[in-house]
Amino acid sequence: MPVMRRAINTLVRRLRRDERGVSFVEFALILPVLVTLGFYGTELAWMSMVNMQVGQIASSLADNASRLGQTDNSAVTPNVKETDIDSVMNGALVQGSYFNFAATGRIILSSLERDTATGRQYIHWQRCRGSLKVKSQYGVEGAGKTGTILPGMGKPNLTAVANSAVMYVEVNYVYQPLFGSWFVGNPTFRREAAFIIRDDRNLTLGVTGTNNSSCA
Repeated sequence: MPVMRRAINTLVRRLRRDERGVSFVEFALILPVLVTLGFYGTELAWMSMVNMQVGQIASSLADNASRLGQTDNSAVTPNVKETDIDSVMNGALVQGSYFNFAATGRIILSSLERDTATGRQYIHWQRCRGSLKVKSQYGVEGAGKTGTILPGMGKPNLTAVANSAVMYVEVNYVYQPLFGSWFVGNPTFRREAAFIIRDDRNLTLGVTGTNNSSCA
């Protein structure tokens, strides 16, 4: 028994002096915290980039829509065609394809114009793309021409001058997190942008062709 007791005491003293596993234990304790912070930082970075890209979609679409029907022939006053609208809308969807914008996002493009007869601001036509079910904050196609007055769109209220139009874009997107909704949830990003049309445009005809971008 004394021999066994001495052996046990010796082993205990050796274990007390042995520090070879301290760093490993400390690392094992801190690893979950480091991993969580890494995931959280990655999520925030991705969310910020997507939010910025949503703003880019809004501004680039408004810019492209302002150029619809442009021509080098100054004697021609073209009107907007549905195929032209489809083209810029498809371009916006491609721009957001890497974060699956079409599935949980919505683009609303409105042509804000001034009615020549009454001088009232109204939405002459409106087109949409994306599966997210959301409506324009300013009204549907035709809003403002009769009934409730439409003071303009945006903040402050943007208005169209006579014989011109403002291409106004509203973009909504429900964020899809990389690591589930535990870190940041599913916030909705909303961006707006507007451009005045660049050239003369036949506003009387509105949009011609088959409507493939209905807001219904």
